[in-house]
Amino acid sequence: MSTEATSRSGRTGPAPGALLLCRAEPGSVAAAAVLLRERMLLTRAGEGWSVLVPEGGPWLRGEDPVDRVVTGWATALAVGAPWPVLALWWDADRGGYTLASGFRRPVGYVWLANGTPAGEDEAMRTFAARLALDPVLDVQSLDRLTAPDRSADARARLRGLLAILTRVGLDLPVGLAPGEPADRLLEVARDHPDARPIEGEGRRNTVLGGLEAEAGRRLTPWLPWSGDPKAHALALAQLAAGLPLVAWGLRHRSGGWLTAGALLLAHGALGLSYALTHPRD
Repeated sequence: MSTEATSRSGRTGPAPGALLLCRAEPGSVAAAAVLLRERMLLTRAGEGWSVLVPEGGPWLRGEDPVDRVVTGWATALAVGAPWPVLALWWDADRGGYTLASGFRRPVGYVWLANGTPAGEDEAMRTFAARLALDPVLDVQSLDRLTAPDRSADARARLRGLLAILTRVGLDLPVGLAPGEPADRLLEVARDHPDARPIEGEGRRNTVLGGLEAEAGRRLTPWLPWSGDPKAHALALAQLAAGLPLVAWGLRHRSGGWLTAGALLLAHGALGLSYALTHPRD
C-alpha cells in the first residue's frame, strides 16, 4: 500500500488514515465497536484508554472523505456508550480531530497539511473541558497548537495533541502515529499483546453472545436485553438522534453521517423492540 496520496491540487502527502481513541477499557469498546460493522483492530492505549485501528474505509474507495467517515463512526460509538471517542484523521491536504461525547454536538479542529490552523480556538477549549484537562496548563498547550508555526505540519500538530493527552493516561503503542500508512498501523496494533479483531458481520454473533461479560457492570444496564429502564430510555434517545443524522446525510450526500444515523436507528429499534416483546414482570 502506498504511503502517499496525491491531492486534488496535485501535491503529494500522507495517504488518508485514521485512529479512533476511546476513553474506556478494551472490553467495553469491543462490545460497542462491533455495531460499526467495520474490520478493525482493537488494543489498549494506556490507563483507561483503547484505540481502534481501521483496516480500511470508504475513503479508500473514493466514497467519502476520511474526516466525514470517522466523524460518523465516533458519533455512533459515543452516543451508544458512556465514554468519549476521539477520532484522529489525515489526508494529503489536511489533518484534524473530532471529539464525540454522548448526545452533545461533536467538536473538532483542522490543520492544513503545512500545519496552518484552520479551526476555531473555542473548539480547543470545549475539547479540554469535555476531557477534563487542566484548565490552565493543558489549555495553554492546546492554544499553542492553534498558533502559527512554520516548523510544524499537520502530522506534528496531531502528535502534539497526543502528547497533551498523555497527562490523562493516554499511551499509544510505539508506531501508532498520525500520518503512518494503514498497513503499518495495523502491523503495530497486531503485535500488541492484547490486540483483538473487530470484524463486524463475521464475528457479530460471537461478540454479542459474550457482550455482557465484556462490557462490565457499568455498561450492562444500558444493553437492550438487560431489561433495565435505562436501556429503554437509551433506545428512545438513539431513535431521536438517528433520524436527524440520516436526514443530514441524505441532504449532504455524506455516507459517514448516513452510516452513523442508520446505526443509531438500528440499535434504538433493537432496544425498543426487545423492551416491547420482553416486558419486565
